[in-house]
Amino acid sequence: MNKSLLRRDFLKQTALAAGAAAIPSSLMPAQQPPAPTPSPAPPRPHFPTSDPAWLSTWDAALAVLAGNVRSMPRYDHPVLVEGSTYAGIWLECAPQEGQVYGTLQQYVATPEGQPTLLQTARANHMAFFAQQKEDGQLPASIKLADKVGTSAGYGQIQMVVPIAATAWDIFQLTHDEVFLAAAYASCSRWDAWLRQYRDTRKTGLVEGFCTYDTGMDNSPRWNGIPRQCPDADARKCPPIPTMPRLCPDLSATVYGGRIALAAMAHALGKRDDEARWLADAEHIRRLILTKLYSPEDGAFYDLDAQNNFVRVRGDLISRVLGEHVIDPHQDKTIFEAVWTKQIHNPKAFWAPYPLTSIAMDDPTFVRPIPRNSWGGASQALTALRAPRWMAFYGKHAELKIVMQQWCSAIMRHTEFRQQMDPLTGDFTQPDPGGYSPCALTFLDFARRLSRG
Repeated sequence: MNKSLLRRDFLKQTALAAGAAAIPSSLMPAQQPPAPTPSPAPPRPHFPTSDPAWLSTWDAALAVLAGNVRSMPRYDHPVLVEGSTYAGIWLECAPQEGQVYGTLQQYVATPEGQPTLLQTARANHMAFFAQQKEDGQLPASIKLADKVGTSAGYGQIQMVVPIAATAWDIFQLTHDEVFLAAAYASCSRWDAWLRQYRDTRKTGLVEGFCTYDTGMDNSPRWNGIPRQCPDADARKCPPIPTMPRLCPDLSATVYGGRIALAAMAHALGKRDDEARWLADAEHIRRLILTKLYSPEDGAFYDLDAQNNFVRVRGDLISRVLGEHVIDPHQDKTIFEAVWTKQIHNPKAFWAPYPLTSIAMDDPTFVRPIPRNSWGGASQALTALRAPRWMAFYGKHAELKIVMQQWCSAIMRHTEFRQQMDPLTGDFTQPDPGGYSPCALTFLDFARRLSRG
């Protein structure tokens, strides 16, 4: 129910009652006008079962997200922040979180004077575009603690789901031509920045300089590598003999961004640009498959500056799948190897609560699981990204299992935390709940499961 409307109706009725007390009864109308009809409650999905936990968790998740819509420094429109201990938005995840939030608009009654969910989704993109540097660099993060007059975070690139891809999704929902033009211009400049500063080895792939580039905090993948770039400058690589690395997931993000830019160019009538983006996308796709894939392992790895694979099997594999780098027809053999040897292997990533951030049979898998760890925990962000690729590759039954397991775990706790033990489904406790990706995971999965 719209609280501002309720309050206004209450004040109106109070004023009417006070005025009525001063009117002689002979002048009072025989019948008072009927009370205003309350606005209908927004619909909810038809949940998979009659268990009341579905409804209570659904409402709790929406409440978490409503509380995480906040105003940010240097940008005038509220955005959906990460929540929990993360008071801000990050390039690796905030655009997709906004996009998923926008798809839930039919289920939420927007209070008067507040932004709709789709407007918030738009803001989760425009905030980054508004703080893009003149040279094309997008901020890796924008935090509530940032002061007006200070810069946002430019010390790493920290990208996963391409902001161009989620911007294209938003346009398809809104048909906002102004937003489309802004997204195309900004994402084109970002691609150019990455070509200039993150291809120092001139391979055509994207290089990782530090841990935070991939947002994989505390991951064995980055053991011995600084978290941030030197001098908090994402253009600088640390002076380490094995750096920079060619990264499959960062390169996949650029691939997915270029596919989205081609779609934007087509919508804007830029046919030459469309052809160029498609050609550039195919070029980097082939490089990922030929240079960063190990057929014997069925896995993708970083390639260090000494041309050695960094043989840690982690979430970067599913991130490559997330951008559809492996063509299901041309590269069917590759996909089947990745799927059977890694993703769907119960000894590797296919835990009772999938998907793990490091393969369970990898020597670097971390136990016990600490907080904020991409060393083995099943992360809500990985789960939220799963529908972007599992259905594309025809793995509908397996996606349903992922969704059921995550929903069951969340309903047991209803605290909406960042990560859980992949064997037990117990969420890591030290940090507070209220984590937007977990709330979005439940809402998106519950809605999908309700469709059968």
